[in-house]
Amino acid sequence: MPAKAQTPTPLNKHRGTAMVLRSEILVNKNVMPTAEQALPGRDTPMSLPEFHYVFKDTPLLGPFFEGAIDFAIFGLGCFWGAERRFWQREGVVSTVVGYAGGFTPHPTYEEVCSGLTGHTEVVLVVFDKDKVSYRELLAMFWELHNPTQGMRQGNDIGTQYRSAIYCTSPEQLEQAKASRDAFQAELSKAGFGEITTEIDQAPTVYFAEAYHQQYLAKNPDGYCGIGGTGVCLPPSLQGN
Repeated sequence: MPAKAQTPTPLNKHRGTAMVLRSEILVNKNVMPTAEQALPGRDTPMSLPEFHYVFKDTPLLGPFFEGAIDFAIFGLGCFWGAERRFWQREGVVSTVVGYAGGFTPHPTYEEVCSGLTGHTEVVLVVFDKDKVSYRELLAMFWELHNPTQGMRQGNDIGTQYRSAIYCTSPEQLEQAKASRDAFQAELSKAGFGEITTEIDQAPTVYFAEAYHQQYLAKNPDGYCGIGGTGVCLPPSLQGN
């Protein structure tokens, strides 16, 4: 499972400077905060429902007793639409949305939207490796969004919408980088720019508030900002 996130630096020693820099970030949410500038957060995690809203009898966070269970973490813009696409995939056992890659522990959605946490919106995908491979999930990830847009995804602008793959093993990290290079080749042929996706070992995922979990199952007409480039990985790179 994901490793510990970076510990936020206390702001009391640098509060004057931090507040000025926070104001600059509020004007431009494309600027990543530093640990000093980030909001302090809290020690208490968000309360979550016991069961997945779509997979009715499945515990949201496990334990998962059947199958060769593994975990993947993807950021590809607004997590509402991203989560729906992954729970629709055969072999996916559970999905949970949250925040990762920043500094603020257990942030609220409003804090993430401020641009002062450093987090991006992510989906934790729990999957059965006997039914869907990590490479197949990577293909979904690349094809579902535009990974060349930096601190935005479509009309959603800010650091919380940046593209990211957080890997839970060295094998995942190797596969993620290989798939990035392969997808870059296809994007370049189609006239797109350089991939800006952040690929790294997994930090802590701080789970989002209960109302965000499986949001589009509860609100079928809700907003979904997910949209791909129309570029696909070659079939030979989409399998096991």
